[in-house]
Amino acid sequence: MRLYGFANRPGPATEAFERAIRLSPLDPVRWGADGGLGFAHLLAGRYEQAVEWADRAIQVNPEGTFIAGCKAAACGYLGRADEARVCIRRLSEFVPGFTTINGFKSAWEKFCLPDALGIYLEGLRKAGLPEE
Repeated sequence: MRLYGFANRPGPATEAFERAIRLSPLDPVRWGADGGLGFAHLLAGRYEQAVEWADRAIQVNPEGTFIAGCKAAACGYLGRADEARVCIRRLSEFVPGFTTINGFKSAWEKFCLPDALGIYLEGLRKAGLPEE
């Protein structure tokens, strides 16, 4: 499921995560599917939905760094810089290297294809995250 998102295939990713939630609505690690939906919506340019799904995941797992970054990126695209900065500040408490674009890039380039990672990083740039 996540592979679809990391491969910048938001349509199949959305379908797979929605199906997983339908099949197991009480899954104790459902936050992973919620966060995956947030990332899929980010990739598809549905930023409000990305924030909504990321918020659901963060409520259950506040230390989910990729999801908090996803929310920050979606907020960047929406022009909600203050909200994005709150996410980034929370991230820096858990992972000190996640305070720059290069920090995010080095952590996630192993998992995401360049175009998917580019969408994520551009949102973080729009949120005000510095390159270095």
